[in-house]
Amino acid sequence: MPISVGDRIPDIKIKTVGSDGPEDISTGELCAGKRVVIFGVPGAFTPGCSNTHMPGFVVKADKVLEKVDTLACVAVNDAFVMRAWQQDQNAQSIVMLADGNAEFTHAIGMEKDASGACMGTRSQRYALIVEDGVVTYVGVDTERGVVDKSSVDTILAQLS
Repeated sequence: MPISVGDRIPDIKIKTVGSDGPEDISTGELCAGKRVVIFGVPGAFTPGCSNTHMPGFVVKADKVLEKVDTLACVAVNDAFVMRAWQQDQNAQSIVMLADGNAEFTHAIGMEKDASGACMGTRSQRYALIVEDGVVTYVGVDTERGVVDKSSVDTILAQLS
C-alpha cells in the first residue's frame, strides 16, 4: 500500500553519494527533526527523469531549499550511477539516494514492475514532503512521461 499523508517515513538503510564513494544513510535519520522533500524517479539517465524531472529541481533547488532543510532524489540505482547522474545534471545541492535493492521503494509502496522493458523493479515517479519524519504531501504521477504532481512547481506551491 502506498505511503499516505500522516504516515511516518520508514527507517531504511540505503546508500548516498559520499566524497569517498557510497555511504550508508538512514531514511529515518535523514528526515528526523527536519523538513525534507524527497522525489523519486524511475531511473537515473532515463529520458523523462533527465530531461524534465531532475532539471526542474536543479534549476529551482535554491527556492526549494529556502523552505526545507533537505532536497533529495531517490532511484532504484546504485550509488555510482547516482553520483554520475548528479554530476551530469549539475545537481550538487540535491542529496542523491541510491535504493539499489528497492528496499525503501517497496517500504513506501512506490515500486513498479518495469521488467517488460528489461529494467526490473523500479520506482514510480513521485514527490513527498516530510516534516520531522511524517509525510505531509504525496504526489504520484501515474501517466507515462507526465511530470505534474511530483514536479518542482507543484512542490513549491505545496510549500507556500
